[in-house]
Amino acid sequence: MGLVSDGKKAINLVRKAVRNRSAVIDVRRTLAARPKHPPFHYRVAVYFADGAVNMYQMRQWYKPLAGLAKTWPVVVLSRSATGAEALLEDGALPVAFVPTVRDLERFIAKQDIRVVLYVNQNTRNFQMFRYGRRWHVFINHGESDKMYMTTNQYKAYDYAMVAGDAARERLSRVLWDYDIDRRTIGIGRPQADHYSGTLPYTPDDRTVVLYAPTWEGDRPSAHYGSILSHGEALVSALLASGRHRVVYRPHPRSGVVNPAYGAANKRIIAALAAANAADRSAQHVYDDGPDLGWQLAAADVAVVDISAMVYDRLAADKPLFITRPVDPAAAIDTHGYLSACEWLDAAAAPDIVAQTERLLSDPDAVARLERWVTHYFGDTAPGAATARFHAAVQRLMDDWDRWYAHSVDEGEEDEPDDEAELDEEG
Repeated sequence: MGLVSDGKKAINLVRKAVRNRSAVIDVRRTLAARPKHPPFHYRVAVYFADGAVNMYQMRQWYKPLAGLAKTWPVVVLSRSATGAEALLEDGALPVAFVPTVRDLERFIAKQDIRVVLYVNQNTRNFQMFRYGRRWHVFINHGESDKMYMTTNQYKAYDYAMVAGDAARERLSRVLWDYDIDRRTIGIGRPQADHYSGTLPYTPDDRTVVLYAPTWEGDRPSAHYGSILSHGEALVSALLASGRHRVVYRPHPRSGVVNPAYGAANKRIIAALAAANAADRSAQHVYDDGPDLGWQLAAADVAVVDISAMVYDRLAADKPLFITRPVDPAAAIDTHGYLSACEWLDAAAAPDIVAQTERLLSDPDAVARLERWVTHYFGDTAPGAATARFHAAVQRLMDDWDRWYAHSVDEGEEDEPDDEAELDEEG
């Protein structure tokens, strides 16, 4: 069995290498075929070392970054061929494909990049940290109370742009000797100013329930996914009621670790299709599109797992349930919103119709929600978060001018990077 397993792994590695090489060639051809423009100098870079599977982390930032680019030109530094393919296909922002350190170095040398933004904690971020004379800023890909949000890796960045007071409190509880006041900048949730997409159904008197579970997780402490424990039961109950419309938006990684989780996901998708075939007025939605916004704004109630979706919905200021993980090893931070949220236990999932009716008629729940929205995101008036995001970048640009002038006065010179190691990819 060991030899068979090793053989399968070797075959998969070869296949992956072939796919990757093919993607590299396709990306280079695409870029080479594009019209040549005069040299352009970018001021802001978004560093993205991931492949296509994690594109959701970039896509949610497209519109805020496009708005920022009107003042400070923005480019995405893509290290992965499949990620670059997806970025080029989306066409939302300029892309520099820099698979090796040498490629990255050459591009950086020709640009005037002063702020580098990071949407995740990919280990290859470290290869970008080598470049001084610019600010390295973690902007993340959502706000949540997951353990990911308090990683000690925050210390690797010059600054972190966070949603608000809740994020600062969370970090201050966990990180030792970390200057919260100096190194975090509150910006709210700029994505909420750019909710995108159009309703894929005709509104009627049905109660719309958004079910947006996360993936199964790759370790017990991150076992937040509810598709197996809650999902099939609650979706079946909502479909059977005849009074509800389900918008199902599973995490794109659902099933990558646990095949049973992926199979349950497929059964839910099939159940929605069958319900629509039986009643065309139902208009249930399986949502796997890139746009995020219409779901949050249109749903009367949302059911989400412990993930960034909790806080995306919280920013929309509308009722939600959070599924309680069935794995006792799942880490739950009960200092923040999770200490006062509306939990949905697995045993209560089949009773989701009554649970939904209760929540929608509870004024105390509405009042609690308002208090937590302010604690997490501050001012959520339209445009407020975008203004704070732009002001944060302006502040960094001003600081860059000040520090650069100081370094020139001191006679400092950029250090050569002759000993840079190259990546395998590319």
